[in-house]
Amino acid sequence: MISKSFYLVSLGCAKNTVDSESMAQLLTGSGYHQVDEALQAEVLIVNTCGFIGPAKEESLRALQEMASAKKPGQVLIAAGCLTQRYGAEVVRRVPGIDGLLGTRRWMDIVEVAQKLRSGKHPEPLYHLPEQATVGQDERGALRVARQGASAYLKIADGCRHPCAFCAIPMIKGAAVSRPVEAILAEARALGASGVKEITLIAQDTTDYGHDLGMKGGLAELLERLAEAAPQVPWIRLMYAYPGYVTERLIEVMARQPQVLPYLDMPLQHAHPATLRRMRRPANLEWVHRTLETMRLALPGLALRTTFIVGYPGETEVEFQTLLDFIGDVRFDRVGAFQFSFEAGTPSEALGDPIPAEVKAERWERLMQLQQSISLKINQSFVGKTLDVLVEGRGELQDEDAPGKGAQPISLGRSYRDAPEIDGMVVVEGDLPLGALLPVRITGAMPYDLSGVAAQPGPALRLSAEAIPTRKQSHRP
Repeated sequence: MISKSFYLVSLGCAKNTVDSESMAQLLTGSGYHQVDEALQAEVLIVNTCGFIGPAKEESLRALQEMASAKKPGQVLIAAGCLTQRYGAEVVRRVPGIDGLLGTRRWMDIVEVAQKLRSGKHPEPLYHLPEQATVGQDERGALRVARQGASAYLKIADGCRHPCAFCAIPMIKGAAVSRPVEAILAEARALGASGVKEITLIAQDTTDYGHDLGMKGGLAELLERLAEAAPQVPWIRLMYAYPGYVTERLIEVMARQPQVLPYLDMPLQHAHPATLRRMRRPANLEWVHRTLETMRLALPGLALRTTFIVGYPGETEVEFQTLLDFIGDVRFDRVGAFQFSFEAGTPSEALGDPIPAEVKAERWERLMQLQQSISLKINQSFVGKTLDVLVEGRGELQDEDAPGKGAQPISLGRSYRDAPEIDGMVVVEGDLPLGALLPVRITGAMPYDLSGVAAQPGPALRLSAEAIPTRKQSHRP
């Protein structure tokens, strides 16, 4: 065991990854050393997810495994969403936890670690204060998570929307935007370090600046980001809220070549009655009109969305309306979840009346439909050239030539592919990691594309050694 060392496991979404990286920065800045094996560490940290039931159980398993293997002299800290939401239950279900750190005070990780290292604690140390933190006392930690030539940059935290199925407001609190200048400084630093892609994340990026008195805050931020970090060729938007995608935002996306023609806008459903039960925007006319406007303004626009199937009260007619909507709009990517009953959310009163087998069957039908749509869209790119950000290497055995040996391949993403959740482009040959190169598309699969490196020239988009992994399984 190495004195003043820590081992950190990060679970859940990209927003959690940023929090984990920020905690690691503060610890290393205070003289701690990050190690790759839990047995070497004095401080063990699991940054948990507690958004829905399966994520909760995954986090509890990770904590239980860490606690059962803990050696004398090691301390275990449970941090993040699960801890914030279920503090006492977590302690009860995982004997051996020494400290709890919630989502509102991740920046206190050094103080919590020091207290636990200083002596015995007969009871777990609870550190779950409620004060707002975002952008106010981040202790100088960069709110970014870099993976190769790509980086997430968190612009806000919390949420003020009343979605009935969602526990985020009680986990994260109300929406709080980070100061513009702090975000710009981080973008400049990322650009100077060679990052090729910045993905802006928050619970709702389109709500950015509302609490700062900004009107059209995200559009203004994008304009200033493009000016502050001109050497970053890709700026990507995630988590847009229906009704908040304004004409000004669309205009800025169309005018700034760095801002990718890609938008992730979780719609959750497409039947007005279901959406009203979800306490979500139910104006489908706005959705159709806005998506049409975006596709006209942004040729080649890639659209991702998310849907919930099996929400309480969802009839077969309502579900069919959702399928018809998907077939009509033809999204590039769709993530789908089966409804998870969450105590404490506004939807608790509705119960969980739809049988699990019905949810599973509807999920399967939705994904089969979307798979066929994704395949046809991908096939339309065969013969075209796309800029691809190279992120990994591998080998491919040609089954038709078994004696030829494995052939090297490179793995990357086009503008149509957000990190970890979308598809990838498999390119023949060994290309330099972190390069942004034109690739001529030669093949299409339901989720991924294949191609060969093209000669430098105009592409369709103006623009770790390990094979990238996807954290979520709900593709396309």
